[in-house]
Amino acid sequence: MSLVDPTIEDEKIIVDIVGMHCASCASTIDKALVHQEGISKVSVNVATEKAYIQYNPRIIKKKKIFETINGTGYKVKENSEKDIIQIGGMTCASCAQTIERALVKTPGVLDASVNIATEKATVLYNPDVLSYQHIASVINNTGYKALEREEGLKKFDEEEKKEQAKFSQARKKLFISWGFTIPITIWMLLEMIGGVMWPSPLVYNLGMIFLAGPVLFWAGWETYRTALKAISHKSANMDVLIFLGTFSAFASGPLSFLIPILNYSGVAAMIMAFHITGRFIETKAKGKASQAIRKLLSLGAKTAKVIRNGVELEIPSEEIEKGDILIVKPGEKIPTDGIVVEGSSSVDESIATGESLPVKKRIGESVIGATINQTGILKVKAEKIGKDTFLAQVIKMVEEVQGSKVPIQKFADNVTAIFVPVVLLLAFLGASLWFIIPDQMLQLLSYGAVLFPWINTDLSLITLSLITLISTLVIACPCALGLATPTALMVGSGLGAENGVLIRNGEAIQTLRGINIIMFDKTGTITKGKPEVTDIIASKKFTEKQLIQYAATIENNSEHPLGTAIVSIANQKKIPLLKTDNFQSITGMGVQAEIFLEETNAEKLSVLIGNQRFFSERSIDFQNYQKSIENLELEAKTVVLIAINGTFGGLFAIADALKDDSSLAIRELNSLGIQTVMLTGDNERTAKAIAQKAGISKVYAELLPNQKLEIIQDLQEKGKFVAMVGDGINDAPALSAANVGIAIGTGTDIAIEAADITLVSGKIGKVITAVKLSRATFKKIRQNLFWAFIYNIIALPFALLGFAHPLIAEIAMATSSITVVSNANLLKKAKIQPKYQK
Repeated sequence: MSLVDPTIEDEKIIVDIVGMHCASCASTIDKALVHQEGISKVSVNVATEKAYIQYNPRIIKKKKIFETINGTGYKVKENSEKDIIQIGGMTCASCAQTIERALVKTPGVLDASVNIATEKATVLYNPDVLSYQHIASVINNTGYKALEREEGLKKFDEEEKKEQAKFSQARKKLFISWGFTIPITIWMLLEMIGGVMWPSPLVYNLGMIFLAGPVLFWAGWETYRTALKAISHKSANMDVLIFLGTFSAFASGPLSFLIPILNYSGVAAMIMAFHITGRFIETKAKGKASQAIRKLLSLGAKTAKVIRNGVELEIPSEEIEKGDILIVKPGEKIPTDGIVVEGSSSVDESIATGESLPVKKRIGESVIGATINQTGILKVKAEKIGKDTFLAQVIKMVEEVQGSKVPIQKFADNVTAIFVPVVLLLAFLGASLWFIIPDQMLQLLSYGAVLFPWINTDLSLITLSLITLISTLVIACPCALGLATPTALMVGSGLGAENGVLIRNGEAIQTLRGINIIMFDKTGTITKGKPEVTDIIASKKFTEKQLIQYAATIENNSEHPLGTAIVSIANQKKIPLLKTDNFQSITGMGVQAEIFLEETNAEKLSVLIGNQRFFSERSIDFQNYQKSIENLELEAKTVVLIAINGTFGGLFAIADALKDDSSLAIRELNSLGIQTVMLTGDNERTAKAIAQKAGISKVYAELLPNQKLEIIQDLQEKGKFVAMVGDGINDAPALSAANVGIAIGTGTDIAIEAADITLVSGKIGKVITAVKLSRATFKKIRQNLFWAFIYNIIALPFALLGFAHPLIAEIAMATSSITVVSNANLLKKAKIQPKYQK
């Protein structure tokens, strides 16, 4: 019987891994982790060089996970954070040394320095192994006191430095490799053109060896080191193929002094130089692909103006506390998520929603951190801080989706898992054939010589065998196959984030492209979610302005949503409200009160507002307007009547109006071959009227949450792929059950959490963006996989027959990887906006 508490939730970690270069590397690590008890989900991404792991902390610890990864021959790159901690109780250098020694001995502490003059400890540690609280307890256990923590290095700075260091290192290797390879190339060209090894064969051969050495064993040492580690752990990856290919070519140089074989040391250097060039271009391209997260990380405000104890202070944004009142002036970024408590302004929310038009913000409305205040001064109450902010959640979602895998990648992973061992076997088999069936191989080579000028049939069998071995090892590297899916996923998820479409997992990208039916909740999804006055009909005795003024004056005392809609239209039209007296609310009927037309209170009017039943009981005649009332109700509008001094004055028609783009978006979705359906708890007449306006033909009304779920499951059993779009708590079960759940970002947290995709702006048009993004991303994935597979299918037999010169093989291999990454980056140009926005 298990003693593990089943209620303990799994935790997720993202681990940086050093040494991965291809899909087989990722597959090796993936297999090792999956077999560990307590790990429920693993996704190793060669493009981001990270492992995304979900595990039960009661069964397996982080330390064991890291040991498992290191045991595969790759290395966990320890994350580091720096904390500066104020310490109390120190009096001398001996005190500082005692604390410093204790910290240095603590597992997970990478470096520690205690300064007696400042009475602070600077601690560099791995946050995956050690927490700040643990460090504080170590200090406290020495007899001194950890007083406070100062913020250390910011994540964005670290990410940027890491990316820059990787790029600088790749560029340095590029210069070194070509610095030695260019003289080799020139020297070899002189020999090829003149037919003479200048100044002598001995000098020429020795020169090739000595010039190739730094390229292979200095610039290419990381490739060799990774390959040797993989071999020592009885695994094979792309670097093993490059290592065996280039080392075999290099070894031909010294061997040429002993046996009749051509010296390919110079060619080995060229292969490595092209390999390093390919890595450099990949690093640059992958850096562009991951720009979305780095761009998001850089968006937040660095400082904030906060009012504390009546004084305005400027503080670092990470020191904002929940409940702080922030002052945001025109042109400044809003430091964190909050509620406007004073002022009004237009806010540029394009970084969050992808919408270019600014949004008007008034008292009581929410604002998003990192968006830009444009016109007026706002006072904002901080509601969410740190990892709970919208920006932090977006970054987390983008990181998670980039670490996930789409189903089609599983096929590529299965292929690459066996690809390298098979290539090794084929390479040695191909090389052996020159000694087993030399005549047949020479006959085939002679056919190839007609087409390819670099083929030389006069070479010795040993040389021809070596060419086959090197070319096969080099040309068949599965690098392109490993990069095909993750690079496209990186670009696609980043593009989605920039356009207000947040994708939680990669599987949703593949599934959404094949959706047959999209189901929409009504209130807050297709409609705006708040009632609005749509029609005003005044009798001959009163004007429209009078009706609005009298009705809004009374309804201002009520909290009913219909009354709020009337007050709202008065505010929009800037109609002043009057004084009231004797206000009464009659449940299920309406409201009544007296209003004063003048400040002297000399003239009063008795006003009633309510439904038809209310007016009938008060014997107020409205029969002349009965036809208008029926027509408005057929349009799914609620009719509110108003009477002044016992005389019918007119009526208001109130409805939860469609969002501005609902009908246009539904029409375009239908044109994309997707059936649209409405699911709602509202009455059938209202639902059908709204659906008709929106262009939705199929309606399910008066549903409970479990009934929405049943409808989706029934359609799925019939072979339909269903997406659900909703914004409320009652939509959460349906969002989870659908093949793809799409939450409106203006909705509840539980709905967003249950969904696979979140639309930040709440506009239905973003569903179209999500669908088009899905189709464009998956198209790129298929293109990349096609080119990666077709390259290997063509190139491998080509090399095995001896038709490929080793140098051409490396150029072809590097080109295939660059092509895949570059093709993924072309996704940024995809047209994913709705047509009606163009």
